[in-house]
Amino acid sequence: MSKSIAVHTTSVEETEQFGERIGRALEPGMVVALMGQLGAGKTTLTKGIGRGLAVDDLIHSPTFNLIHEHRGRMPVYHFDIYRLTSPEQLEDLGYEDYFYGDGVTIIEWPEKVMHMLPPDHLEVRISAAGDERTFEIVATGSLSAKVLEKLNQ
Repeated sequence: MSKSIAVHTTSVEETEQFGERIGRALEPGMVVALMGQLGAGKTTLTKGIGRGLAVDDLIHSPTFNLIHEHRGRMPVYHFDIYRLTSPEQLEDLGYEDYFYGDGVTIIEWPEKVMHMLPPDHLEVRISAAGDERTFEIVATGSLSAKVLEKLNQ
């Protein structure tokens, strides 16, 4: 069983389509940690993940709110913690209800709170060059490994 896979895209549309594949593979309780530089495609990928989770409303970066909640085939919690100044801000939001709940949690800029993530989460490391994106998807446990298996099919 593979613990990681790599996927390449060459356009915004392909990135969203790949995100949609991820969204279809996710199960309740999953946390997806999106890592990459500014402009790497985290929000674009999240839009596709939302589509794969049957979210109908507009997904955009919740930079100034820290979190946006969406409804799809399960609850979707989209965090952007770029502007987070301390982990206590997440504690004040009751992050455990999201990270350990029955929805899917997508986190942009998780590097600041890796120690707070569930041990079993999906890491998506994004690198960008022009319009091309490389996504390294890493499973950190058995539930996230099942997502990788679905993506490999």
